[in-house]
Amino acid sequence: MGLVANIRRDLRFVRGLRRLLNRIKPIDLDSPVLVCDDWEEAVDRFPDHVAIEDDRRATSYRELDAMANRFGHWAQGRRLKRGDTVALVMLNRAEYIAAWMGLAKVGVGAALINTNLTGHALAHCLAISNASQVITDEDCWRKVEEARSLVGRNLMLWVLGLADADEADERRSLDKPVRSGSSVRPARSVRAGLTNRDTALYIYTSGTTGLPKAAKVTHARARTYMRAFAGATAATEKDVTYNVLPLYHSTGGLVGIGPALLNGGRLILRKRFSATNFWPDVKTTGATLFVYIGELCRYLVNCPEHADERAHKLRLAFGNGLRPDVWTDFRKRFAIPDILEFYGSTEGNVSLFNFDGKPGAIGRAPSFLKKQINFRLVRFDLDTEMPARGPDGLCQPVRPGEVGEAIGRIGDDTRHAFSGYADKAASEKKILRDVFVRGDRWFRTGDLMRQDSEGYVYFIDRIGDTFRWKGENVSTAEVEQRLADAPGVKEVIAYGVPVPGQDGKAGMVALVVDGRFGARAFADWVDQELPAYARPVFVRLIKAAETTGTFKYRKVDLVAQGFDPEQVDGPLYVRGGKSGYTRLSEAARAAILSGDTRL
Repeated sequence: MGLVANIRRDLRFVRGLRRLLNRIKPIDLDSPVLVCDDWEEAVDRFPDHVAIEDDRRATSYRELDAMANRFGHWAQGRRLKRGDTVALVMLNRAEYIAAWMGLAKVGVGAALINTNLTGHALAHCLAISNASQVITDEDCWRKVEEARSLVGRNLMLWVLGLADADEADERRSLDKPVRSGSSVRPARSVRAGLTNRDTALYIYTSGTTGLPKAAKVTHARARTYMRAFAGATAATEKDVTYNVLPLYHSTGGLVGIGPALLNGGRLILRKRFSATNFWPDVKTTGATLFVYIGELCRYLVNCPEHADERAHKLRLAFGNGLRPDVWTDFRKRFAIPDILEFYGSTEGNVSLFNFDGKPGAIGRAPSFLKKQINFRLVRFDLDTEMPARGPDGLCQPVRPGEVGEAIGRIGDDTRHAFSGYADKAASEKKILRDVFVRGDRWFRTGDLMRQDSEGYVYFIDRIGDTFRWKGENVSTAEVEQRLADAPGVKEVIAYGVPVPGQDGKAGMVALVVDGRFGARAFADWVDQELPAYARPVFVRLIKAAETTGTFKYRKVDLVAQGFDPEQVDGPLYVRGGKSGYTRLSEAARAAILSGDTRL
């Protein structure tokens, strides 16, 4: 790249970063200005603009604020107080955002729970939220009802859209209580004493410990996500943001709403992604911004051509996880002018942005902005799964082109803070001490990356046993725990295997079984115990499970062999067919590898 091109590229990056930093600069950890104050400021500026258009109706900023106020007064009427938590288990709708924003107005936190969860996993999330009240909807209340008995304490269910016949002592309709409540803003004195250090939300993240962990999202972090992308996208009141990502995740629920709701723009919310309806809907709504995860983009690229796929007004797609092999096809085929890829995690303090649109890069940390970007890569020991230490006991930075673990310095300011999890022990595991100088503390992302000489950063893989599939984190420990009691199963080893043309890794299990493998019974157990994204795609049968000296399953060889019959000694199965899992033939494998069969 020539000198002039380099200068233009760097100026573009600096302009994007400046927009972002200008929006988050006012956030101070000790300030009493909270996320709901940012929202009320937007309402006062754009009261009659359409804020949200969901599957039901269009709602103005004034109407959405009134709805949020009613949720706040409802919480006060239930004698919920500052520091209490309400669990939300709902599909995307205007009431979702109104509920947690209204709760924030009275100092009550909201636990945003994955609507794919069922049974023990859902009960676990409800339990660790410490919520006594659950707000759910007509689509989700039955699975919450089933999980409630496993929580170990009383939970009151409040349901939007509940039929009169379904009301019970501990399950009530929420429509009337909220509709009849006061639409006046709760007095700011109700949240007096709260600062940006206090928790606004709990967003759940899957780790290697088995079950989801509740990441504490402070007001500062919620504001940072929303304000950062309100600036980074250069959004204005004229922009329309199209969002089909679940609101219980940071990308959909914070990153994906900030550009619209803090700038007076319109947010298009849909319950779920539909490849068939995507382009007609984008065209009809006049969307100018689109928030993505990589898997969603891959689905679109793999779909047959649609008459509306270039008849849109999109100027920018922003999100994370867009793989290099999809990037160019996605942009070119659908005529997307610009792509803003970013890297970040719900609980972490490391954020990267690819303002240049460099295909495949998750962000850039140029050397001339080293002090402004909280990001370093350190050498990593694959055997110990810990950063490597030098003779002086300190960590070692990697050279350009080398793979290392990404870390971010922990400090007492908005950009460097680490809020951690509800579980203090889990929080401590993410902190790395004595990194570059004695006494310093850094947040471990758990992600391996590579940085080139120009500062572009490329994602390599997750450390440990968690992998992503269908846009969700899958914990192999949880899969193993849930399937250990399946009929005829003596031992189970879970892992992810790469599949050409697919984002993330497909789930696979190696089973030691007692006698004959019952495919139908195993499939039924899988469906009962695991959410759709965590259900194994492939199954292989093994005679014995090999373990390490510390009795951990050796998965390295299993992952390397994948679902290749020439490398696998024993029967191989793939999900599908009348029996739930069918023997994997060479023809079936070839169809998967060619992309003719979608998993």
